[in-house]
Amino acid sequence: MNDTCAFYNVTEDNMTLQDVISRLKKFIQMDPRSEYVLSIGTDSHVHHLHTKFITAVHLHRKGKGAWGCLKNFILPRPIMSIHEKISTETALSQELAYSFITLYMGELSDILIPFSEEGADLSFEIHLDIGRKGATKDLIQEMIGRITAMGVEAIIKPDSYTAFSYANRYTK
Repeated sequence: MNDTCAFYNVTEDNMTLQDVISRLKKFIQMDPRSEYVLSIGTDSHVHHLHTKFITAVHLHRKGKGAWGCLKNFILPRPIMSIHEKISTETALSQELAYSFITLYMGELSDILIPFSEEGADLSFEIHLDIGRKGATKDLIQEMIGRITAMGVEAIIKPDSYTAFSYANRYTK
């Protein structure tokens, strides 16, 4: 996750993490009295010779739209273990989330603080591509434990839209 110009979305390419933070701030400043959910999630797809991971950043202005971007990571081999695949997805989300927690959440929250009496709020979540059904159900406790140990709320399917819906669209 250490590429400096690796974020993109449908309208922009080659955004740095600082560019992403700038876009998030602008999005919040457009309506600072709203409630926001900032989420990070990763999904992956195993191809013949590699495994493609997409980490998504998604800022949802509840009931009023969203802004998001993506970052690619290619592992030059196919991953055959579901545990390794989900563990790597979780690690990539954690790595980016750590940058947000230590460097940027204060800046984003500061925009909303003057409007907190008017309903402004910002929550932060990591969305995991695991759920209570299927092959990933046995990994829930371990992956949620890794996220909550960071002090971040972990969200699983069917509510983890940043991982299983947004990021998933770009893994193929």
